[in-house]
Amino acid sequence: MARVAVSAFVAVGFLLVSFASLAEEIESNIARGGKLYDEWYEIADGDLPSGTHPSYPKEGKKSKNTTWRCQECHGWDYMGKDGAYAKGKHSTGIKGVNGMAGADPAKVVALLKDATHGLGDLMEDEDLAKVALFVAQGQTDMGKYIDAASKSVKGSDAAKGSAYFNTICANCHGRDGTMPKDMGKSLGAQMGNPWEVMHKIVNGQPDEKMPSLRAFGIQPVAISRLCWGRVPRDCDLVAGLLETSWNKGGSSCRMDRILCGLGSCWVRFSRCCFFSLYPCLS
Repeated sequence: MARVAVSAFVAVGFLLVSFASLAEEIESNIARGGKLYDEWYEIADGDLPSGTHPSYPKEGKKSKNTTWRCQECHGWDYMGKDGAYAKGKHSTGIKGVNGMAGADPAKVVALLKDATHGLGDLMEDEDLAKVALFVAQGQTDMGKYIDAASKSVKGSDAAKGSAYFNTICANCHGRDGTMPKDMGKSLGAQMGNPWEVMHKIVNGQPDEKMPSLRAFGIQPVAISRLCWGRVPRDCDLVAGLLETSWNKGGSSCRMDRILCGLGSCWVRFSRCCFFSLYPCLS
């Protein structure tokens, strides 16, 4: 009888672990879908697009590869013509994907393969499924965290945001948000498009070492984004975005040293190693 009980306990434990693993795998698939939504041809195994997308509006201001990016028409806030892309250089008059949130992923795949989108022959079915999973189950309600009019973070806590930024983001981006040098623009300079910043923190950067923070939950993600806005004395801006989504709290970035433990120097084997260890040694 005891053996039966132990066997049942082990079986239940195995199922719980299996379900936990499945949930984790879904999160990683959604994150992959988010990166594909960003710039799929940088990471997909299919053929690169040639020329401007045939469905891209003639009145649009973009051309060539960039017109094949999902976000170029549907927006970083996923609202298309009804959101941040209602006007300006990215305006196309095309609706967003927010209306597909909660939809059957199979329906989204069918749309990706149709004549309008034309991605069926350019992306592997596995990647198409991940884009669909992101659209159906992985969209962030940006309006909860970002004020569209001011482009500022709602209800942020700079203190908690600073902690997230300093122990995670600063390992590669540095305390002042200017690393790595090949990033092009500092984090502060990128805050003019807070929706893009939020999307990349949640899902990661295509073809780069930057990880997705999706599995941590949106709260800490929104908080850390705040610290990107100002350098270094104004780290509270990015910190606010990060904090708004994880919890809520408040003070500016402290210049305390990064703890050189397993948690903070986890990137020691990556190309970000130097930026992770330097604060620990100084």
